[in-house]
Amino acid sequence: MQQDAVDRPLSGLVVADLVASPLSGIARILRELGAEVIRLEPDGRGACPAGDPRAELAYWTANLGKRIVTADAVALHAHIARADLVIEDLSAGDTAPVGIDWAALRAAKPALVHMTATGFGLGNAFSRWQWTDGVLQALTSELSRSGIKGRAPLLPPGEIAVQCAVAQGAFVAMAALTQARVSGHGGHVDYAALDGAMQALDPAFGISGSATNGRPAASLPPGRPPKGVQYPIIPVADGYVRLCVLAPRQWQGMHRMMGAPAEFAGPEFNDIMVRFKSRELLAAMQVFLADKTRAEIEALGQQHGVPLAGLNTLTDCLAADHIRARGTFAEAALPDGRRVPMPDGMFVLDGARMGPIHSALRPPVSSPRPAPAASANSGRPLEGLKVLDLGVIVVGAETGRLLADLGAEVVKIESSSFPDGSRQTWLKIGLSSSFGAGHRGKRSLGLNLKSEEGKALLRRMVADADVMLSNFKPGTLESLGLGYAELAAINPRLIAVESSAFGATGPWSKRMGYGPLVRSAAGLTAMWRYPDDPESFSDSVTIYPDHVCARIGASAVMALLTRRERTGRGGHVDVAQAEVMLAHLAIEIAATTLGLHARTDASSSVFPCAGEDEWCVITLRDEADRARIASVIGSEGLAAWLVKRTPEEAAKTLQAAGVPAAPMLRAANLVDHPYYTARGLFREDPHDLLPEPMIAERRPAIWDLIPDADARPAPLMCQDTYAVMQDWLGMDQAECARLESEGVLETTPARIREMVETKSYLETA
Repeated sequence: MQQDAVDRPLSGLVVADLVASPLSGIARILRELGAEVIRLEPDGRGACPAGDPRAELAYWTANLGKRIVTADAVALHAHIARADLVIEDLSAGDTAPVGIDWAALRAAKPALVHMTATGFGLGNAFSRWQWTDGVLQALTSELSRSGIKGRAPLLPPGEIAVQCAVAQGAFVAMAALTQARVSGHGGHVDYAALDGAMQALDPAFGISGSATNGRPAASLPPGRPPKGVQYPIIPVADGYVRLCVLAPRQWQGMHRMMGAPAEFAGPEFNDIMVRFKSRELLAAMQVFLADKTRAEIEALGQQHGVPLAGLNTLTDCLAADHIRARGTFAEAALPDGRRVPMPDGMFVLDGARMGPIHSALRPPVSSPRPAPAASANSGRPLEGLKVLDLGVIVVGAETGRLLADLGAEVVKIESSSFPDGSRQTWLKIGLSSSFGAGHRGKRSLGLNLKSEEGKALLRRMVADADVMLSNFKPGTLESLGLGYAELAAINPRLIAVESSAFGATGPWSKRMGYGPLVRSAAGLTAMWRYPDDPESFSDSVTIYPDHVCARIGASAVMALLTRRERTGRGGHVDVAQAEVMLAHLAIEIAATTLGLHARTDASSSVFPCAGEDEWCVITLRDEADRARIASVIGSEGLAAWLVKRTPEEAAKTLQAAGVPAAPMLRAANLVDHPYYTARGLFREDPHDLLPEPMIAERRPAIWDLIPDADARPAPLMCQDTYAVMQDWLGMDQAECARLESEGVLETTPARIREMVETKSYLETA
């Protein structure tokens, strides 16, 4: 389907972009969704930098599809006056002479959303700190988990912390715009890049992957993991292959693929920890794979149901049949005439890619939008929205949780026969603080979708639903007769968001797509290693890109709600995790094509400081930063100066001189850190069944009108089945009991109820 054939969700909405930092990418995402984005550069502020090829690429990747205006004071005010959303970073103290009275502007136009997008937010002791990707990596705690035990922490490649902050910023902007649409009141949003990067990259207290056994990152041992322990990466004939063999059935497929060697046929090898500890098994895998190519091994994996992926470079990705078939990249012309491949958007809506590149070649289409409601409602923007959540593991959990935090009624549909992997935790009742972080605010419905009556019940619920979320392998719902086409025939207003590893179409669409495999196939793993050790792959414990993909999906839901109000119809969104990752690597991809140094934050370095395993990140942007450092340290060498100081002391001194610097924080440090306490970012949520306190993220931004999320605790498996059936379908107790006896409905398993009643699950906690 052609892009022109699709009514973009935000068509008719006007965004004024006054951001001079990389957070200008927030408005680019809104442009992908159809908004008219006017980039205002008064007196050249925020204009494309000249003379630095990498900085030029960063500018154009952040501003594709926008209308760029160098405005004087009169034109500036005229553009802002017609905007529905203004995103700016002048309120951080910039002295550019724009002369805008923001309070008066918001008072004159109550539905206007005024969003400040800065590094550290407004009005705190860190507001004037300089920030770069390296600084964000240090302060989010991601840096402390990147690298290999016994070595210095390793700065992740690219600028993924910045790009996660951009995606979180777009989610925040969509939430504020939705609030303005339903209430008629926009208000002010104080958004900080550090808040966004901490929550959307790999949050210390968010839901974690199955490898942590339900423990959040903050409770894991400090330090970096040993080399090659998880998700082994094995040399093969033309590079490397990563294995992600977790479940017993996956191991059995691997065993068959290897020719069923007798020495590994015992039932003990169904245990993942036995396999992890077996050096003999790893050696046998290496011998079996050594003479095969990545493509041959990937074909074998598909045949035997083994999750694996070859490690691709960015150049490999550009040439891959799958990437070409999906139109992930398109050629963009730079002002000097050079043509470079750019990721062409992260949303595929109703079969059409919502990229910014082609939209830049034609004027935006204006569509009439209903006037904002004249309401004094100060509740959360999604109150009354009914969501069916079929999502699993991290991205599935997070997408629904984000909507629940904004007021939606979210029903998690699950079954004890096919439990969510996140239910497998160190507590035998299927709960943990990690699971609680991803499922707060939801109710759990036990529904057997293998039965015809179970499918019929889901179809009845769909008739009254607003949104359905899923992240199964593409084709799974269609095989059950529950694909979007079938469900939209029941409810044309239904909005569906499907997230998968590689997207719903293309040669890779049926691949199993755990996060480590997505990172491998999309080129990130090959970049994430120490320069002096080609086999020092260091991304094994990160959860990226699951959390950020959830922000993309939740933003799409709110954008489609805007379109549905205008047109009366819903829509289907396909979000591929690999494409989100590749969009985040846009600068590196373009730089690689042009033969430039790929890393845009190449001057960030990690230095040891006083204390054991204590580190400080420092970014040298230009000669001015070098002069600032020299004014601080005098004739003493930087390394010698740093080892006499704690990371906090060093960073504070350097930041006072205007140099981007930050101490490396560990996950456990965040709650009590002065920045996060000043922002009020964390809170302790009660959960009667958990033996440990559950720390939760309070809010994604500080805003005038949207209350903090409810603290309703995450449910036990199938805990709310009868109540949901009563509320959604009007069923009485007797009908629910009949359906439960027939295996259509499920309630909390008896063994879990007994453990909860006797508290026996706490004995081994």
